[in-house]
Amino acid sequence: MMLDCGCPSEFPDWNNQDIDLGGQCTLRLSIPTLFHMPLAYEAYMRRQQQEVERGELKEKWPGFVITQTGLLGGAIYRLLEKGDSPSHHIHYLPRPFHVHGLLHHGDIGTIRKATQQLQSDIVDAGHLPKEMYLCYLTCPKCAEERDGAKILLLRRWEASARLAQAQEKQQRKSAKTPTAN
Repeated sequence: MMLDCGCPSEFPDWNNQDIDLGGQCTLRLSIPTLFHMPLAYEAYMRRQQQEVERGELKEKWPGFVITQTGLLGGAIYRLLEKGDSPSHHIHYLPRPFHVHGLLHHGDIGTIRKATQQLQSDIVDAGHLPKEMYLCYLTCPKCAEERDGAKILLLRRWEASARLAQAQEKQQRKSAKTPTAN
């Protein structure tokens, strides 16, 4: 169920978890951005919602939107249960598509430390960080009613043999170092 404001009433509990979204059916809509800032974001969200309703598409979490931005363009994704629609906006994520999630309690202005933590978690696990995705779970209208602003950060990662070896070497080195009493 989606709230009246368009925010998801439920969302996946991916906080501090690695998820493989490979092969996931999505409704993908390109959006214009300028220096990573989406332009006419709400209009594109409405357009995407209209396509969900017109196509009678079933979402895994209604209203849950994954946003990817870039220097001059981006996309918004909705995770679907099935892709049995003739829409040219139906896409499947490539396999594998590993993401690590981190739930940030705050708005976009306070996100810096959370993004640094997310990157650090991925590198510490021996993975190579790739693009970042944001999932706005509350809007300014409903944030107060729902215990403040929340954004789910998702960072795609790929396995890296070199980073994994470096992490393993660091762990062996720290295991050999005597601890002070």
